[in-house]
Amino acid sequence: MRDETTGGPATSAAPASGTVHWIGTGLSTGAAGLGLLCDRAERVLLWGRTAERAAGLLARLELTGRAGVRALEDGALAAEVRAGDVVVSMLPATEHAGLLRLCVDRGAHFACTSYVSEPVAELAADAAHAGAVVLTEAGLDPGIDHLLAHRLVQRARDAVGDRAGSVRFTSFCGGLPAEPNDFRYRFSWAPYGVLAALNAPSRYIDDGAERSSAHPWEATRPHHLGGEQFEVYPNRDSLPFVAQYGIPDGWHLTSFVRGTLRNAGWSTAWKPVFETVRTGDEARIRALAQELAERYPTTEADRDRVVLSVALDVRRADGASWQGAYVLDLTGDGTHSAMARCVSLPLAFGVTRILDGALPAGLNRAAEGPEEAGRWLRFLDDNGVRSTFHEAAGTGRAEPA
Repeated sequence: MRDETTGGPATSAAPASGTVHWIGTGLSTGAAGLGLLCDRAERVLLWGRTAERAAGLLARLELTGRAGVRALEDGALAAEVRAGDVVVSMLPATEHAGLLRLCVDRGAHFACTSYVSEPVAELAADAAHAGAVVLTEAGLDPGIDHLLAHRLVQRARDAVGDRAGSVRFTSFCGGLPAEPNDFRYRFSWAPYGVLAALNAPSRYIDDGAERSSAHPWEATRPHHLGGEQFEVYPNRDSLPFVAQYGIPDGWHLTSFVRGTLRNAGWSTAWKPVFETVRTGDEARIRALAQELAERYPTTEADRDRVVLSVALDVRRADGASWQGAYVLDLTGDGTHSAMARCVSLPLAFGVTRILDGALPAGLNRAAEGPEEAGRWLRFLDDNGVRSTFHEAAGTGRAEPA
């Protein structure tokens, strides 16, 4: 195994101390994930803006007494983090670099669910030298989608080999209201972040050509799944994931898209939102985000739904083909939201991998290959986050690799 932060052989991580600091008390902190760590770690500390807020979350998750509570006051976290501890950031991505810098200074490990930012990538190199693990992209999307992609690529390679003239890969994920409302959405995380993401340019492959969109919603398309109709659009830059997922050089990609999934009718309902987002006026966007969050909140009476669809279609010139798809479709209940379960459970499992000394020092993403992905997926299946798999194979024999 090679360490992508240094380009050299993977470095063994320093032993974990057994203490986990879970930073943040937002809606993505679920009982399943935090409860797993309470079972596996020697000590768990939940950090909130106030100790009362942290204690209140433990009570709602029925975990009172199983974790300590702390307030994120100036210097408080730095005073408690020790070498080998694991710091789990559930804060906005902009806060990760500061926490990771603390981890590097202390020789502590770090975990989050966010995409790898440039500051985090740079600090991960320092972490590798310090023997610290930096686990990223370990939630739902990014996270579970990576696991499913690795498994699909390996299955396709086993079926048709490493040369193919037409390959289509799609990965779409969405957090939805279980019962669609007129807006086709309910806010369950930072409302400004939801709208600001619409202004992030996207890059992907479609019809055999690289494409980009300054406003991703303009590329919205219908998407049929299990007899139900949704809408999907490309999100962020898909192209770096070609290498991350181990796509063989001999596969000609006719389509490679990672994106967002919404209820049918979303693009029509959100037209006024797009007009404001297009202006780029941050003050207007923030004001609209707050207004919409108040009009369409996720309340205790609402049930959320997570839908993730990852599909791969590989075809060779001699007629051999393979198609495979995973679908995760989970609805929240009165105790646990689907989003919190799908975000916190894989993250917590990744933390147990750090506690077990199973991950190398430096930068890691949720499963760097099919074998590790299989281990994560078996755990998720055993804990109620199950993906269904369908495949179809055509005629022909696989070419030699």
